[in-house]
Amino acid sequence: MYLIRDVFKCKPGKAKELAERFKRVLPLVERDDRFRNNRVMVDAVATYWTVVIESEVESLGDFERHMTEFGSRPEVTEVMAGYMDLVDGGHREIFRIV
Repeated sequence: MYLIRDVFKCKPGKAKELAERFKRVLPLVERDDRFRNNRVMVDAVATYWTVVIESEVESLGDFERHMTEFGSRPEVTEVMAGYMDLVDGGHREIFRIV
């Protein structure tokens, strides 16, 4: 089992909009990609305008399939269109759950 954490540093004032988009997309990831325990987090005591999405996935193969297919799904592209205009940068962390 793996924990996938994507950390986004948003442009000033844009974290709320990005978090709302992720909240709309995560049920699709749960349904189509077998991700579970999905959640969206925003900074309370962290770098300003930070949004984190966190999910668990059974295998890295499932994650790789997700990465290959996710962006081409019409319902995803509709919700996430232009999301990079909200983001300054970020990074991904992948942990193996022991």
